[in-house]
Amino acid sequence: MTRVPAASSLQPVPGKPRPRVLSIAGSDPSGGAGIQADLKSIAANGGYGLAVITALTAQNTRGVTGVHVPPVEFLTRQLEAISADVTVDAVKIGMLGNAEVIGAVADWLGAHRPAVVVLDPVMVASSGDRLLDADAEAALGRLMALADVVTPNVPELAALLGEAVAADWESALEQGKRLAAEHGVSVLVKGGHLDGDISWDALVDLSGASASDVTVFEAPRVDTVNTHGTGCSLSSALATLLGAGLVPTEAVGAAKAWLLEAIATSSELAVGAGHGPVNHFHHGVLPSARDVAGYAADLWTTAAGDLERIYELPFIAALGDGSLEEADFAYYLAQDALYLNTYSRVLAAASSLAPTEAEQAFWAKGARECLDVEAELHRSWLVGREVSMVQGPETKQYVDHLLARAGEGDYAVLVAAILPCYWLYAEVGAVLFREFEQAGAPDSHQYAMWLRSYSDPAFAEATRQAIAYTAEAARRSTPAQWTAMQEAFAHSSRFEVDFFDAPSRRVPRGRA
Repeated sequence: MTRVPAASSLQPVPGKPRPRVLSIAGSDPSGGAGIQADLKSIAANGGYGLAVITALTAQNTRGVTGVHVPPVEFLTRQLEAISADVTVDAVKIGMLGNAEVIGAVADWLGAHRPAVVVLDPVMVASSGDRLLDADAEAALGRLMALADVVTPNVPELAALLGEAVAADWESALEQGKRLAAEHGVSVLVKGGHLDGDISWDALVDLSGASASDVTVFEAPRVDTVNTHGTGCSLSSALATLLGAGLVPTEAVGAAKAWLLEAIATSSELAVGAGHGPVNHFHHGVLPSARDVAGYAADLWTTAAGDLERIYELPFIAALGDGSLEEADFAYYLAQDALYLNTYSRVLAAASSLAPTEAEQAFWAKGARECLDVEAELHRSWLVGREVSMVQGPETKQYVDHLLARAGEGDYAVLVAAILPCYWLYAEVGAVLFREFEQAGAPDSHQYAMWLRSYSDPAFAEATRQAIAYTAEAARRSTPAQWTAMQEAFAHSSRFEVDFFDAPSRRVPRGRA
């Protein structure tokens, strides 16, 4: 029997590289904010960070004691050096210092507009120190017109509008809507400065015209003084995730979930006596921005181990060489027919949850084929044979698992649970058919039809597409979703082993 390959031949072609994210911001020698925090956030969320420094600060966790703005000509040389050599996928803009610097950055953006621009209008540090002079604050309007998302905190939101600081979440959200409408830019309203047990954020799209244009995110507020650089960290994480291809609501949700843990575990760092930094690498480097092949490879690690166990099963060995008892094969096909009846409903559920028309059509087609093509294969064997059509325990456990994932309504987790039925069947079918051909097995091999059906190129291509859609869902997922996807996939993969082994363990043996 051929052993399981080191890598699946069905994995999708690798996608684009990690997003290259440029931070244009000031430095923080204490490492908790500014360029230093941006680079940590970019790396933690799976991107490659570049940095152009707009200002040098003398600061620590207790406050800012000095700011030095280098000549603007040198800033321009830094920007041009980057754009002459590197394709920038996303830009995060932080502390700018003065109106002249803002003008230089705006000129560069006008000439070299990256796909994503996130503007964090840094005006006030966590310590309360002002980081932008009055002329620069007035000049920010030009820069906002070039941004995709602006991420002000509550005091900065008020300053941008020339209004009083909002005292509650509802007022802050209304200010965010007005800012979005005034400048034609999406605004991430951050409620971290407000009181209450819940920390609210809201993404207001560029129209800000109705409730449907607002997506609200909530999380428990963490009781800590370690808030140094939270705005820098969130905006650079958001730029990275947007640069990786996540849609804005997904990117904000993932960035907020990551920052929540970074704040919650910040006491582990014990840096400084004031507002300490957040723990950027609480989960190591997150896989958020990896390409689809990276996620597929992680899933394959689980699938490969279970596939090796499948190849060691007596049922598979006997199926491959044609010596399998007909009663065992009939039992297997009967259970497969029962399984596919439920599997078709689960695929239909995936179609209803899918985020794109292409994915909807793909899973719907799979649901139809479960009832059409596969049913014909089963009828050709089951008609005229006395075989029980009662679910065996292995079948019931498997379909109960799939139905539970479908009932949860999480598309990413559901397709991860669905995938092993495609992937492991395709791999097993391909290997068994290859050995069937190499052995010169005649058409009299009583299981030739099954071997040919699962080695069909169309089924292999459908499997590749299923892997790609699942991996793409993983790339868009939050860290918690990705963990749930891996668990759902692992359960289904183990159920596949049990399903193939069930005919050999059924009692009594030898009866159809």
